[in-house]
Formats: sequence, structure tokens, C-alpha cells
Amino acid sequence: MKENKPTIPIEEKIGKLTKPKDFAAGIPALNSSISQIAKYMKPGDAVTTMRKLNQKGGFDCPGCAWPDPDDDRSSLGEYCENGVKAIAEEATKKSLSESFFKENSISELRKKSDFELGKLGRINQPYFKANGEDTFKPIDWKAALLHISNKLKGLDHPDKAIFYTSGRTSNEAAYLYQLFVRKYGTNNLPDCSNMCHESSGVGLGKTLGIGKGSVTLLDIHQAELIMIMGQNPGTNHPRMLSALEKCKQNGGKIISVNPLKEAGLVSFKHPQKVSKVLLGGTKITDIYCQVNINSDIYFLKAIMKLLIGYDEKNKHKILDYNFINDKTDGWEALKTSLEEIDINECSKACGISLEKLEKVAKLFATNEKIIICWAMGLTQHLNGAYNIQEVVNLLLMKGAIGKPGAGTCPVRGHSNVQGDRTMGIWHKPGNDFLNKLEERYHFKPPADHGVGVVDAIKTLYEEKAAVLFCMGGNLLNASPDTEYTAEAMRKADLIVNVSTKLNRTHLVSDHESIILPCRGRTEIDDGQFVSVENSMGIVHKSEGVLPPFNKIIKSEVSIICELADILFTDASIPWLKFASNYDLIRDEIEAIIPGFDNYNKKVRQPAGFYLPNTAREQEFATDNGKAHFTVNPLPACLLKENEFAMMTIRSHDQFNTTIYGEDDRYRGIKGMRRIVFMNEEDMKNLGLKQFDEVNLYSYFNEEERSALQFKVIPYDIPKKNIATYFPEANSLIHINAYDKISETPSSKFTKVLIKRT
Repeated sequence: MKENKPTIPIEEKIGKLTKPKDFAAGIPALNSSISQIAKYMKPGDAVTTMRKLNQKGGFDCPGCAWPDPDDDRSSLGEYCENGVKAIAEEATKKSLSESFFKENSISELRKKSDFELGKLGRINQPYFKANGEDTFKPIDWKAALLHISNKLKGLDHPDKAIFYTSGRTSNEAAYLYQLFVRKYGTNNLPDCSNMCHESSGVGLGKTLGIGKGSVTLLDIHQAELIMIMGQNPGTNHPRMLSALEKCKQNGGKIISVNPLKEAGLVSFKHPQKVSKVLLGGTKITDIYCQVNINSDIYFLKAIMKLLIGYDEKNKHKILDYNFINDKTDGWEALKTSLEEIDINECSKACGISLEKLEKVAKLFATNEKIIICWAMGLTQHLNGAYNIQEVVNLLLMKGAIGKPGAGTCPVRGHSNVQGDRTMGIWHKPGNDFLNKLEERYHFKPPADHGVGVVDAIKTLYEEKAAVLFCMGGNLLNASPDTEYTAEAMRKADLIVNVSTKLNRTHLVSDHESIILPCRGRTEIDDGQFVSVENSMGIVHKSEGVLPPFNKIIKSEVSIICELADILFTDASIPWLKFASNYDLIRDEIEAIIPGFDNYNKKVRQPAGFYLPNTAREQEFATDNGKAHFTVNPLPACLLKENEFAMMTIRSHDQFNTTIYGEDDRYRGIKGMRRIVFMNEEDMKNLGLKQFDEVNLYSYFNEEERSALQFKVIPYDIPKKNIATYFPEANSLIHINAYDKISETPSSKFTKVLIKRT
């Protein structure tokens, strides 16, 4: 490594610690939203944006992918506290001008925290850092795009370039981006899905034939039982709490499975309902299971074994045998494997008493409309895909897929991460898709699979790639093994970032770097609109309402099309026509992507339209047309005496890698990010007190990784489990610690040692 200092600066301050909250939203959420608006937006802009945010005919929140109601939407505001933060972040009028970069070298900017970098302002024009220089200097659009084009043309093979995509990119931009990359000649299309819900897509695809969830928002309202696993909706998907509240009002029960006791899973005070705020809100969870990190398979197998026992005692009236016999295969193999499971060992491994496991199993036994929701707490493991397949096993036993109020619900993170994949952003494209591209555009797309995020980083590190092009996002901070990843990126000849604001990925290059400023979701796009796909497969339009930050920045679509027009000498694809009329892009999508018939007409419907979902119809697009039960191994999650299981989490003032502030309000943490949430008994055993400083070490494949100078915070978390924020603790996650099926990094389970500084 070239730098002795960590890529992410180490803070020295001690913040404030208060009692964790036992409810989410309410008056504090309103106050936080108002504060963000007042601090970063002009009053007129605030009114214009908030009344159109997530409304029919408005624009889609650039935050999470939680769906909007199909019917009437709240006139008071169809958004949450974090949505407001995302809008305020994007709509700021602060500008990163030429004079700013003259006064601030890249070396100096690297010393700033991610929170400080994000608050510097919008990037106002293209900037270029030459090889060996330490400053960004202005460059005009034509020169920037020509430089990128010449660099791509100069590579001896298209696979020497890597094209990353974040989940913010619209359907239209994503479709053109993958077309551009495949026209160039590579499938090197890693994206943020590789680091979050890839395990969901793989696990669901293998078992149900479709890598997407099967439920709608109405199903959430109608469910008799919802189990939420590895997810913190109060911070990561706050609008989900309104849907859970409706489920509770309709008599539904909720089980929460999560190592940390999270406020949003305990109680919800709907900020738009005065009575709920004044009278204490709605209790969300009926049974809270604080499992040990990565013990979910033990937990799920215990529930299934108990269900089989109840079924046998009740003359086989508990499980749905009509569904099992008609719609599935592999049941007998699963049943046989569960007979070999020791339920007491499962109880010990997951940390949940047999009594509580029985209470959970009885809820599954006595209800039919069942939904299981999950997020990265299940997917980011060495066994992430197996976790998802085990979830499917439990639902299949009850026939709880493809009927009202029942099904799978992977809750996606970024607003169009699911749409990007639908549009073809994937490093493992299928032959049918490639054949359609060849037939329509008269070029031979590459058939060899490209690299996902983990392999992209390795490829850069091994100097087998020379150009990294990032369509949005902050790849350095989102990736595992921070110092390894930074060193890999430093070796690239050229890094290009299409961005609205400055982030750490812009600052890592030792060679050439170009920043291309783009318009945000809030901004008017020359009379055009884009479309996105939410977490439940609804495609709808998004049309910005604010004037662009300035006349220089361009839309993502324009950037792609203008670069393609320079790079490709033939005129077989009318790139510039696409840039001037997005309806033409949607015509292309309709011709290639299944489910987009009459796209331009249907997307103009006020609420958009649902894409086809075979699992929702109990039609399983598998090899034999049946849903598959699977037999999955138990995870290797047992710890040595001196080891702890670490998971990385977001703070409440954070969305993905964007740090909005330094107040993790629900957990009672303010002004600190390099912290370790730890069980008080574990602290006593190690002789640690609150705010003591420790270093963390991991030894995957016997290679040491470290994260230094973390402050210890006592918290309600199971013994031998700890939690840390990302990206601060990403340096502990070894580049080879990933699910070999889904290629997802194991960010939610790292064995670590804790040593006092």
C-alpha cells in the first residue's frame, strides 16, 4: 500500500451519547426534516419539490426504492425524513467552482470526512486531474469526452475497461449505458446490486424462477403475518412503517429478526397523524428475536422443524400439501434434512430460546397470508444466497407465495437499483437478451461474462484493466477491503465519475481522473422525463421540477449519447436522437425488454404499471415449471473464545455511502462514527468502559485487516456480537470474503478481534 494513513480519515472527537429511542418518526422526524430544508434549500424550491416528491406526475425520490401507493397519496407529503435529506442534499445551491479546486488540493480534500465532502456543494462543470498532478482543473465537455473516447480506443482489448453503475440511474440511462458498453465490446458491467441484493436475485431465481419479490403494497396491508429479517426500516425505508401500521390495524402480526433492537421495529408514531403522535403511536413488533449475527439459517430451520411437528400432531392440516404437491419439488429431501437437525443446537446457535422459537412457529402454523421481508442483514454473507433459499423454503411449506397477502419481499435500497438490472445492467447477460441486441442493432455483443464488483476490484489491482467509468455512486466507499480497493483504483490509468457532488472515489486516482457533472432527479431535463422501477416491480415516470443547477451540467442520457457519438464512427445507432427524445429510448426498451409493451403509453399513466411477475401468479419460470425446495448447509458462524461477529450498519443520518449528518438519533449517538456497539457484559469481560478506544482486526484466509481507533459504546446486542458503521469498518472485510454463488461481499459477518489501543 502506498499510503500509511487509512483512506478514510480517523476522527479524534468524542460525541454525545443518549438513551436509544423506543419509537421511530413522530415530532423528532418532523423537526429533522424542517431543519434540513431550512439549512440547505431556498423556501420556494422546498415548496416546489416537496409537493411533487413521490406524487403522481411528480418525481421519484433519489433515496430508497419503497413503492408509492397505487391509489391516493398523502396530500401532506408522500415522503420520509431521509427522503427530505436526499432532496436537500441534491438541491443545494452551493457550488464547487474553479476557484475552490485552486484553493483545495486533492491531498487536502482526502483529509475531510465523508460528511464534510458531501456538504461542499454541487460540481458545476467538468474537471480533469492530469497524471501526477494534485488538483482538478476545468475542462470543457468536448475535450473531456474526446479524452475518454481516445483512452477507450487506445486499449488493446475492451475488457481493459470497467463500467460501474449506481442504483440512481434511470431506466433510460441504464438501457443506453449497457448498450454503449456492449457496443464497445465488453460485459464488464458491475453495479451496486453486486454488493447488496445479488443474493436475493440468485436465491429467488434458483427457487422461484424470478429474481424479484412477489408482493405488492396491498399484500403488505392484507398480510396476517409478516416476518422482517435483517432490516431496519425506520432508518433505511421509513415509509415502510406506514404500510406495517396498516397491517397491524388490519389485525396482522409482525415478527422482527435482527441482532440490534431498532426503534422502527418497536413502535411507529406516524408524523402525519396527530392522534398517533400524542397517544404513543403503533406497536410494530409482536415477537422480537435478537438473533446472533449470521445465524438466520439455524433460526429458520428450527421454525420449519417445529412446523412439521405441529403438522403431524394436527393431522397434516398445518402445511399446504395441495400447493406442495402441485407447485413444488424437493419437499421430501428438505423434510429428510430437517429430521437430522437438532433443534436445541439451532436454539443455541441463533441465541433464541426454544420457548420463543415455539411462539414464532405457532404464528406460522396458525396463519396463511404470510410475507417475509428482508434486506442486507440476510444477503451480505458468505452464505447469502442460501439464506434467501431458506426463506423460500419456509414460505413454500405454507403455500405462501402467489396469493393475496403472501409472498417474498426483498426490500431494495437505491431507488432504481432493480430497474437497472431489468434494463440489462449485468455482467452475466443471457443469450436471449444478447441475441435481441444483435438482431436490432446489427453488431455482435460479447458473450463472455464480465466482472462484478469484487472481480472488478481484483482486475484493477492486478493491472488487467486500465479504465474505470462510474455512472454515479461512490464505489470506493461502497466496496469491501477499503485499502485494497483504494490501491486497486490508484493503478487505473483513468477514472471517470458521473456525479452531482464530490465523494471519496473522485480523490483516489494516482493517474488521470475526470468528473462529469450530471443533473439530479429533482431537476428539469429539457422537457423530458425518465422512468424507474421500484422495489415491487412498478415502473413509473419521474419528472424533475427545479431548474438545473446551471446550464453547463448535463443529463446522464446526454453524457452517454454524446460520448457514444464520439467513440463510435458508424451511424447504426442514433445516439443523439435518443438524447433529444427519450420516447425513442423507451421504444427501444419496448423492443428488447419483456414486459414493456406500449411502454410510452403505460408509463404516462398516473401510477405507472406493474411488470409481469410469474411468482405472483404461482407460475414458476424454473427448469421444470415448479418452485424448488432446497437443502442448504448450516453456516460457519461459530466463534472462537476471543472472536466477535461484526456486522456493518448505517447510521440514521446516512443513505448508502452518503452521510447527511452526524446524528444517529434512534440509537442515541451524536457526533461519532468510528464506534463499536457492544454488549455490556462483553465490555466488562474485556475490561472496557464507555468511550474506551479499541482497534479491530480480522484474519480471513489468515491475512490481517485492521480498522483503528474505534470508541466502545454499550448497546442492546447479543453477547459476542458487535456492530460498526460502514464505510468506516469496510477495511475489515477481505476482498475474498464473499458469497461464491452471488459474489456478494460478506459485510454483515466478519470475525474480528478487539484490542485496546
